[in-house]
Amino acid sequence: MIAPRKLAIRIHRWMGVGCCVLFVMWFASGIVLMYCDYPLVHAEERLARAAILDISRIQLSPQQAFAKLETSEAPDRVWIAMLDARPVYRFGFGDAQVIVYADNGEMLDSVSGALGLRIAAAWTGQQSSAQASQPTEADQWTVYPGIFRGQPLWKYSWANGEEVYVSEESGEVVQYTTRGSRIGAYFGAIPHWLYFTPLRSNNPAWRKAVIGLSGLGTLTTIFGLTIGVWLYAPSKPRSIPYQGQTRWHMILGLVFGLFAFTWVLSGMLSISPFGWNSDDTPEGPAKALRGGQWSAAAFAAEHPREALAKVTGELHVKELELALVLGEPVYLAVEAPGRSRVIPMHGAPSMEFDANRIQRVMAEAGPGALKEARRMDAYDSYYIDRHHRKPLPVLRVRFDDRDRSVYYVDLKTAQVVESYDARSRVNRWLYHGLHSIDLPWLYSNRPAWDIAVLTLMLGGGALSVTSVVIGWRRVRKKVRAGLGRPLRL
Repeated sequence: MIAPRKLAIRIHRWMGVGCCVLFVMWFASGIVLMYCDYPLVHAEERLARAAILDISRIQLSPQQAFAKLETSEAPDRVWIAMLDARPVYRFGFGDAQVIVYADNGEMLDSVSGALGLRIAAAWTGQQSSAQASQPTEADQWTVYPGIFRGQPLWKYSWANGEEVYVSEESGEVVQYTTRGSRIGAYFGAIPHWLYFTPLRSNNPAWRKAVIGLSGLGTLTTIFGLTIGVWLYAPSKPRSIPYQGQTRWHMILGLVFGLFAFTWVLSGMLSISPFGWNSDDTPEGPAKALRGGQWSAAAFAAEHPREALAKVTGELHVKELELALVLGEPVYLAVEAPGRSRVIPMHGAPSMEFDANRIQRVMAEAGPGALKEARRMDAYDSYYIDRHHRKPLPVLRVRFDDRDRSVYYVDLKTAQVVESYDARSRVNRWLYHGLHSIDLPWLYSNRPAWDIAVLTLMLGGGALSVTSVVIGWRRVRKKVRAGLGRPLRL
């Protein structure tokens, strides 16, 4: 019978052979992912490249535009923006959009190849000379959830490597890549997230692969840590009973093994196996702030042209949202994230919604008694963003319910932008804390975060490289031994 220690060493040894290359790939791609993310069109870039609203060409009122839809169904969201140098009303119904031109009331049936090319050319600032195609299924750059959604897309490619994907339904740019962003993703996000197109296109298979491989990696590190502690004997002259690569592997394992374990475990937790970390924060407060059935008649008191005239000279408005906020219709004029104005039907524009009104509405709709409400102009331990895309200022509202629910409300839009309950609060630390090392004081004192994370990643990478060398030597030895055996009939 094999002794428990020898059995554990054998198990770890062969599990390491199976996982070593995977670990090297994860650590190397993780370093790249620190600075090169998967290419996505974020609000900052979309608004930065959008045309300024031409006020003079907005002829239709909201009632006239909505009447063109010939439906009684209320849209989820309504906003005005420019499309091919013309203002349009965009009516959102779930994932679908219906477009009505604000200058003459025509409806957009679909985006033609020529129109899509003009949109893409305006986005890139290049001449209208690009290679066009219509992908029939998700590719490497549209496989990310929410980009393709089964809708037809136009893809335009330029000689300098820029690629633009335009929705045939809405005319919006849903994806944009450059040669540099694609190279960064090939070495970063794609191998790190196992975002290989054939695998990621099949979501159940992808989830099983991530859970299975990261689960195997977690077991491998557990065995390694157990063996390392088992064998380490600081009181003896040879505290580490190995030489060469195996000695380095044990040293690095004792130093970085715990990080490797928590890192691969938190990677598995990122996709919520078994739904353990789903966010069950009650939606009542969010619906109370921005709920209610949208009605075009509610905006009859003021035409969009009149609303925009109030902020002329203050903002270069790119989007004008027609929203029902705190039970009242308002226009939200947006130039860029963080640069917007609230335009009520009656009264002067303001930079923010009234925090006291938000607090009262939240208190009435909350899951328990209101315990605290305070304004935040900086990130805290839970509301945090390394890229600074999450809006500030926000109103942090905390309730005295069983889950100690917390909501963060963007004061410029009166939208709940983040919320936490008991389970999601644990997930914040088990996934984001352990995997991204997004500790507030590190983020606030960069490059402290970069130094700390790079040190851990390089240490984990070195540990993985030694396992590759050891694994290769063991496999080669076994293969040679197998080839040297006499053939038995």
